[in-house]
Amino acid sequence: MRKLLPISAWIVFCLPLTHARAADIVAPPDSLVSENIPAIPASIAQSVGRYVEFRAAAFRSWHPVRREMLIRTRFADTMQLHRVAMPLGARTQLTFFPDSVAGGSFQPTIGDQFIFNKDTGGNEFAQIYRYDFTSGDVTLLTDGKSRNSAGVWSHKGDRIVYTSTRRNRKDADFYIMSPADPKTDKLLSQSDSTGWSALDWSRDDSTILVTNYISANESRLFVMNATTGQRSELTPSTTDKVAWTGGAFARDGKGVYTATDQGSEFSRLAYIDLATKQVTIVTPDAKWDVESFALSDDGRHLAYVTNEDGIAALHLLETATNQQLALPKLPAGQVSSLDWHKNNRDLAFTLSSARSPADVYSLDVTTSKVDRWTESETAGLNTAAFAEPQLIRWKSFDGREISGFLYSPDPAKFPGKRPVIVNIHGGPEGQFRPAFLAGTNYYLNVLGVAVIFPNVRGSAGYGKTFLTLDNGKLREDSVKDIGALLDWIKTSDALDPDRIMITGGSYGGYMTLACSVHFADRIRCSVDVVGISNFVTFLQRTEPYRQDLRRAEYGDERDPEMREFLTSISPLTNVSKISKPLFVVQGANDPRVPRTEADQMVEALKNQGTPVWYLLGKDEGHGFAKKKNYEYQFYATIAFVKQHLLP
Repeated sequence: MRKLLPISAWIVFCLPLTHARAADIVAPPDSLVSENIPAIPASIAQSVGRYVEFRAAAFRSWHPVRREMLIRTRFADTMQLHRVAMPLGARTQLTFFPDSVAGGSFQPTIGDQFIFNKDTGGNEFAQIYRYDFTSGDVTLLTDGKSRNSAGVWSHKGDRIVYTSTRRNRKDADFYIMSPADPKTDKLLSQSDSTGWSALDWSRDDSTILVTNYISANESRLFVMNATTGQRSELTPSTTDKVAWTGGAFARDGKGVYTATDQGSEFSRLAYIDLATKQVTIVTPDAKWDVESFALSDDGRHLAYVTNEDGIAALHLLETATNQQLALPKLPAGQVSSLDWHKNNRDLAFTLSSARSPADVYSLDVTTSKVDRWTESETAGLNTAAFAEPQLIRWKSFDGREISGFLYSPDPAKFPGKRPVIVNIHGGPEGQFRPAFLAGTNYYLNVLGVAVIFPNVRGSAGYGKTFLTLDNGKLREDSVKDIGALLDWIKTSDALDPDRIMITGGSYGGYMTLACSVHFADRIRCSVDVVGISNFVTFLQRTEPYRQDLRRAEYGDERDPEMREFLTSISPLTNVSKISKPLFVVQGANDPRVPRTEADQMVEALKNQGTPVWYLLGKDEGHGFAKKKNYEYQFYATIAFVKQHLLP
């Protein structure tokens, strides 16, 4: 038997904001613009309560001398940097800004300062700052206007190299600076594209390893003279598209470690000899992508993470012998932020699982002892009872197997067929990875809604061929994968095919809109977060530094034939087919998917009479990052679900 809201709650829910009593509703903060969203009952906020109070922490940097670290977590409204002096020690907040802080890396010899990145209002035009421990002063190091990457310290600790778009707002040029004196900032090398970034310095600080990211399937490595800026390609020339991911100079300076899918469907660890450019595959038997790695300071050990059907697995390699070393078993989930302390025994990482939010740990590779450095609050909820993911698979229109993860409510508490939320990841070359679901657990634990996270064709993690299966004119094949998922739901004894909601963010927002077009008769409603509504206007208006990267994926709208195709498949072109209620969420400062994508979709839906809610964050970018804004978005989404999915 479905649990209904009391009549009084529905009355408040249906009243316009001006007629409801202030004590009975949750008003949006001044930073949000709410359009056509009914008054949100205070009972929703009370019910959600602790589900918006989860915290998480991520590793950022080891102190070079002491066994302490920088971590990133949130105590108030935004994520800031904190110092932790020992395992499970106090988290001492160091940065205090209205916007979230990213990055964070200690000066690598004495650790008397650190640098970090921060943008404004989610605009992604990040600036580099220096924090001095002696004075507590924070100093802006960059121009305050352009888009700047995180700086990479030289081994001597007297310089950083970083990229900036300050020359033309598009191309990622290389700059070198002494953080102790911003006046030393100088252009090292101009670039001709947006995908350049620095990876590592050679031991003598004479050479910098850099990468040029062209697309999800193609990237290259170069070495750059740290004095002249002259670059030469390190990776071999090939007619095939090959991805070379990450890089670190070997301790003896004779080569670099990287990961590549050269000659393989999956990315494998590799070593490139600097003198001969010969490539040696270090993990030839790998059947899954190597997604990250870290080389110890003495060069003896290489830690790396593989993506095994969405689950992260940590490995440790002895570089002299290429032998795998035994490691303690970690909970199934995600492992990231690998970094070695200069003592060469402590390996830091961030770990998240279905029943534990992201927290920071370290592994002593000499004893296999794991230390926990942070224990993020879960608002007093017993997360041990939270749903674990179930890997599911289904056949699509062309016989190809597609997979995803299903989270199911407790059948004892919620018997019968359950309503379903299908949540589609962004990217498009992203991948849903099972980890802590935070507030999404409310749908499972309180509302009894099942949640499916599909990894449609074009998702990363399943080989480089799979990654290309939605490129260009194959775009709508990924939408057909969702149609096949809807067919699969019909076969389930536990899921209700008549109560399905589609949602997603960024490219997942496009997928949400596309599903609203193609499957209007099979879904109840949908929630689009910062989604693309028209590929042509998106490609024209996304920030210049992103245009070439996105054209490599979606197609070039400047080509008449491709422009016609992109127009034909755009949800805005087919808006007349959207008949079910839609909730649109957008950040006003979004540099990736400009707010015009949301505005034009909302206007078209209003003109044709399709029910549409619209929530705009005036101080947000590509998704809501500030807690007060996210909370209201969550309350409004729950209200939308209660009104349109559950009945």
